[in-house]
Amino acid sequence: MTPVLGIALLTLVLSGPTVAFFSIQGGASTHISITRTALLQKVTETCRKVAATAGHEFNPTGSSPEELVQACLGPRATGEVSGVKFHSALQEIYTQNGLVDRDFVNSAPHHFNSEAFLEGRGLIREGMVAIKANIGKENFQAARETLGRVLHTLQDFYSHSNWVELGYTEPYINLIRPDLPLENLADIYTATCSDCASGKCPNPILPNILKEKKLTSGYIGIFSAAKPKGKCSHGGAADLTSAAVPHGGISKDERRSDNVVLHNAAVNAATAASLQLLEDIRLAVGDNDFLRMMGIARSSVVCFVIDTTGSMSDDINEARAVVYEIIDSKKGTQDEPSEYILVPFNDPEFGPMTRTTDPDKMKSEISKLTASGGGDTPEMCLSGLQLALTGAPASSHIYVFTDAIAKDIDLKDTIVALIRSSKSTVSFFMTGASRRRRRSLRAPSFEDYKDLALASGGQAIQVSKSQLPQATDVILDTSTSALVTVLQRARNPGKQETFPFVLDETLKNITIYITGTSITFTLTNPAGVSQNHNEASGKLGTIQTVGNLRRIRLNADKQTGTWQINIKSNQAYTLKVTGQSIITFIYNFVESFGGPHPGYAVLSGRPQEGQPATLMVSVIGRKGPSSLAIGDVGLVTVSGPETNSNSTTSDMGNGDILVTVDEVPGGEFVVILRGTDKLSNTEFQRQSTTQMSVSKVNIQAVVDSSVEPGKAFKLPFSVMTQGSGGKYSIGARNDRNFPMSFPNSLTLTAGQYANATLTITPPANTPSGTDVTLTIEAKSSSGADSNYAVLRFSVVTKITDFVQPLCEVVSVLANDCPQDVSQCGPFRWELSANLTDGNGTGIETISLRQGNGTLLHSSLSDPVVWANYTSSCCSQIVEFIAVDKVGNVGKCYQSIVRSAGPPALTLSLPLWLCLLVSAFVARG
Repeated sequence: MTPVLGIALLTLVLSGPTVAFFSIQGGASTHISITRTALLQKVTETCRKVAATAGHEFNPTGSSPEELVQACLGPRATGEVSGVKFHSALQEIYTQNGLVDRDFVNSAPHHFNSEAFLEGRGLIREGMVAIKANIGKENFQAARETLGRVLHTLQDFYSHSNWVELGYTEPYINLIRPDLPLENLADIYTATCSDCASGKCPNPILPNILKEKKLTSGYIGIFSAAKPKGKCSHGGAADLTSAAVPHGGISKDERRSDNVVLHNAAVNAATAASLQLLEDIRLAVGDNDFLRMMGIARSSVVCFVIDTTGSMSDDINEARAVVYEIIDSKKGTQDEPSEYILVPFNDPEFGPMTRTTDPDKMKSEISKLTASGGGDTPEMCLSGLQLALTGAPASSHIYVFTDAIAKDIDLKDTIVALIRSSKSTVSFFMTGASRRRRRSLRAPSFEDYKDLALASGGQAIQVSKSQLPQATDVILDTSTSALVTVLQRARNPGKQETFPFVLDETLKNITIYITGTSITFTLTNPAGVSQNHNEASGKLGTIQTVGNLRRIRLNADKQTGTWQINIKSNQAYTLKVTGQSIITFIYNFVESFGGPHPGYAVLSGRPQEGQPATLMVSVIGRKGPSSLAIGDVGLVTVSGPETNSNSTTSDMGNGDILVTVDEVPGGEFVVILRGTDKLSNTEFQRQSTTQMSVSKVNIQAVVDSSVEPGKAFKLPFSVMTQGSGGKYSIGARNDRNFPMSFPNSLTLTAGQYANATLTITPPANTPSGTDVTLTIEAKSSSGADSNYAVLRFSVVTKITDFVQPLCEVVSVLANDCPQDVSQCGPFRWELSANLTDGNGTGIETISLRQGNGTLLHSSLSDPVVWANYTSSCCSQIVEFIAVDKVGNVGKCYQSIVRSAGPPALTLSLPLWLCLLVSAFVARG
């Protein structure tokens, strides 16, 4: 894409986690600015509506996303409520929007180039179907990723076609209404542009095209200058067709002196079109699920993965007690979980996964768990964990209860890839005896759980079954809003070492965790006051010891500044310092790419060894990024000798920072960020939790569409190494166990990509909206080097019903309503309407959109659904929405507002006229 309008971009791309793309040069609107404007406006509208329905005020204290989230969540959002999920959701959409420019640079339909109008509209149609199906299945990440790509294509229509040159200022609604035809398209034999030798003509569209209102778009050639005779070009140095007659181009991507008016018109139309598409999705899925898709949530997701074999009765009882305590103690507070997830596992079964926002349903599901069979023999623990990692939102906290080693140890590399991709934190509660020693590097043991916990930034807590109730306080600590990590380190073997860390004024509920055995430590605050390991209740905090865990909860009267903890042990140990604060950051490793719109793409796997590392970091403050001053951002090793990397930073605006690290530390490392909170004028320190390392292997793969149930989907992928060539093993797994075929090895030559294809076939009975997480891995024959790519795609049933439900207003009885609105109190009015879905799939829901009255309707299974609305004459406008079973949205609108004249007439209007009236009223 281009920046809809924009210049060269930092397009942060891919199928993984989050990040945006940014304009390298200033001065023009970009896809990110258009998308951001539309998303924030639509979220604000939705929040205002939800707040009004709930009976509380929606009054943001500022314009930042953080303050929008605080206001949107309403009275229950008292205290520390982080905007990080909203930021992450926005970044995922921006990222996938930018993906179109890198991976579909030469695809005319993705950009509405070369008069590919029907094909471009087809992409939008398919994308909207997938988005609605995904949201229906609560697959919000898949919905966001598709939304980003669809918005890109939609926005490009206004920059790459002659829509605004034809004088249109409103969006072309037919692009998101596939039941309406695309009309008056220029055919391939019709000349559309005059020659523009300078390449910068204000409007080279031929007069007859303008007069006849013919729709055309610019041809673009990345590899060839060929185009049909007389056709417009896209334009720009990368478009080879712009050098052929007619020269020049009609792209409005960049704001230039010769096209300012057209560029601005394209921006405005693209923004309005984006709002239309978002509104259609919002109406189809409802306000609450629309906000959930956008990451507007109270708090964290609570996810339990529980062993249900025979020896786990006590553990299941404790997990149940913890869930009940979380639900009962946090209900109605800012810390109430936004979602609950439960995954049981046994042998050989695992799952199914239960996801719910209803705490009572979670109570019911976990109360059904019973222990049976298996004993403490190896179980399918990693299979259950894989299901949780792919089903839970990114950056979730996942808690695994087990007393046995993993039988499915071959999944360990896949689990690490999913942890790094999702940035989720996994903690293990292990109640089995650590009597099994690792017989070989691949033999399973409890050490595997410790490895995975450390890789994710979680805890590996080993206790007896009788001690488990004391250890689960960790879950209560971390299932909270605005949780941040200040410091995390690990040492194996252990040694005596002092670890400094900075606490700032915004931090609350500060907790220090130390896991290991034979440990002594001394904690010292900035004033020099100390407390050692054997003081259970001291001047600095309270120490709880259970199993291999020491949990130190600092007193409320903490001091800001630099603390330090001195730990002494000759055994392996880990250290983690956490707290609650709105100040945090999100990040992604990125790589540069070229082409007509060069930029940066999010890495799908590990950064490349031997090259500088580049990150895009987004900071989040109490009043938005402007309330923070960023100091240094770097990479630091977690285990072994601590090394800090040198880095340079570039402020990209809106709190986004491009960080370049010249030398990446060896081994596993994390991101650390330091800065100053301007509101309190105190220094802060934050650290990422997920560990990363470098690789010489690179895997490239792109999912370019949804997949139909029962049909084979071919996914091309490429593997390259900058290290030694030779045979590399290829592995692939998906979380739905769909059948796949792929080569089990590739022979690589250093510096050259080897191409291959993976085929996956969803069963014919796969529900529409199912999302699939696919992990592809490549490993050298020695096992010394490897990398992975994590991709997500949706299974969507092909839809042939694109007709909206129809509304026929049968009668409006408003004669009793007084002309003087101040006298409306005792009087009522009534509307009756018939709703049908023609030969479609049938009406799924009917809901009131505007109005304070009562809406009743007959059975939705009736061929004609009768609807009746009654209201006080004080509420004079009604709009209700009918959504069919594939997400098509129909509206019924009626207003009895009048200034003077005779009483309101009884109306009988088709839906198209209802919509027309609604549009005129909305425009004033």
